[in-house]
Amino acid sequence: MKAVTLHREQIYGGSLLLVNSRYPLRQIIPPEQIRPLEQRTVQTFPEQKPAPTHPEIFLERKTALVLETLFATIGSGSSLLPVSGFRTRKEQEDLYASSLQDHGKAFTESYVALPGHSEHETGLAIDLALNREPVDFLRPYFPRDGICGRFRQKAASYGFVERYPEGKEPLTGIAPEPWHFRYVGLPHASIMETHGFCLEEYLDYLKEFPYEGRHLMVRIENKSFEIFYKKAEGDSTELTLPGYLPFQVSGDNREGFLFTLWR
Repeated sequence: MKAVTLHREQIYGGSLLLVNSRYPLRQIIPPEQIRPLEQRTVQTFPEQKPAPTHPEIFLERKTALVLETLFATIGSGSSLLPVSGFRTRKEQEDLYASSLQDHGKAFTESYVALPGHSEHETGLAIDLALNREPVDFLRPYFPRDGICGRFRQKAASYGFVERYPEGKEPLTGIAPEPWHFRYVGLPHASIMETHGFCLEEYLDYLKEFPYEGRHLMVRIENKSFEIFYKKAEGDSTELTLPGYLPFQVSGDNREGFLFTLWR
């Protein structure tokens, strides 16, 4: 067994952060943890043109790498256009103010998160569009067929979920956004897809599997995972884990930690 110590500020970091109107982002992602997103084409057909890079679109480093791999896997080329990734607080403030002025309060509250409450400030979220003119920055066109459909079919296997699905508005506080995808990692995206959970529901679900009790055991794509929740205890939280198992831990941005063990 190995001892693990987590500090309270670690609640506010990780790929399973819940950021919404109730839970603001507490930590700003350091500049060294974000990088430009690039699209790379799988050269399956001789006539296929190389995909352009998009240096103006930034993401958290791992999220960018996984998304690029997903693009390459489906051979998206230049058919999918990254519209919006990481935003600074100032960029979110400007976007919110601009939307209020151009579209009014009701529209803005439905489609634009308050500054400090936007997933785009985490570097874990990407807005995508089918690459055709015109491109709507706030509500990009991302249908459910064609190359966009292929992206959706593969997304969960790469750790991405459609963050604001239709029917979950009372929980997410955001209107359906079929273009907005959030990186939560494996196996969480697959579990969310299987159960039809939005992130708010999924994090509540994981609290049913505490460190001290029964853990969630799942097998996805020939890999076995053990998942449990641990509520933070004071300034530091200590627990023991099997020393031979690789694991990841994420804060939930609320009051605890989510552990994922590879078995």
